[in-house]
Amino acid sequence: MGTIRRMRRPLALAAALALTLLGAAACTGGSGGATAAGDPLPAATDLLKGAAAEMRTVTSAAFDISTDGQADALPLSAARGGITSAGNATGTAKLDQGGSTVELTFVIKDGTLYVNGLTGGWQKLPLSAAAAVYDPSAILSPDRGVAHVMDTATGTTEAREPVDGVDAYKVKATLDGPALGALVPGVTGAVTGTVWIGADRKLVHKIRFPVPGQSGTVTVAFRDFDKPVTVDAPV
Repeated sequence: MGTIRRMRRPLALAAALALTLLGAAACTGGSGGATAAGDPLPAATDLLKGAAAEMRTVTSAAFDISTDGQADALPLSAARGGITSAGNATGTAKLDQGGSTVELTFVIKDGTLYVNGLTGGWQKLPLSAAAAVYDPSAILSPDRGVAHVMDTATGTTEAREPVDGVDAYKVKATLDGPALGALVPGVTGAVTGTVWIGADRKLVHKIRFPVPGQSGTVTVAFRDFDKPVTVDAPV
């Protein structure tokens, strides 16, 4: 089981985004059974490979992260916003810092991280400094991002069921530790969870996975694929 080291400094925001995106899913298996109508379920291998291919074409997306239950091994309790394949992002996050919740607004623009909520105004930080914790440009990266995590996953198709109003397949999957570790620093082994992949267009719509070593879960939802995301640096 993978482990995630607790991050205590303000740059934990970037790691929160890592979970955002990829914070990812998993479990083991092969192909599935049948739908409620009796139609055979597609093999998980086809769904995961299809999702990898589709996620490599995504130019932007909105995300929403939430935690439930015991999850104090992670700095993130909630986050939402939008991100582009260029690594630009904008949104809000709630981080647990020493038992207190810190609410932040963040912008990542052209290699610079802007954070509001740590002091009394915007702080400007080089993204290279945050990269030691997490590189947000990896989220939609064809080679290092969600696509790569799906590409290296194995699993079992469990059902065809809607997720957030989208017709989808539910897949239990085993996610490769090194691939996931590129997105969530500290992950050293396979992580188990569930991935929902669109039935019409094989996009990753939701990922749910347990917090390593704790009873909590993390849910990462994606929507508004390829819709424009405006990211402006704070004045």
